[in-house]
Amino acid sequence: MARIYSRKASSDVRRAMKKRKAGTLRSGRSKKKVTSRKQAIAIGLSEARAKGRKVPKKAAKARKTTKKRKTAKKRKARA
Repeated sequence: MARIYSRKASSDVRRAMKKRKAGTLRSGRSKKKVTSRKQAIAIGLSEARAKGRKVPKKAAKARKTTKKRKTAKKRKARA
């Protein structure tokens, strides 16, 4: 089976995790210190994508479709 994430992408995530543990990993524009493990992984994957590494595309936000469905149900209930 083929790898989903390239080895270079894994090393980018590993580097971000080490920076987080050292307390030097900062988020994008706000430059706030990252303490969340999940956020560190997301930053590593984002940097890997920017470098053109083999990383799957971001998941489509399903939240938008569920909001539309909820409001449509409310409208039907009121009518």
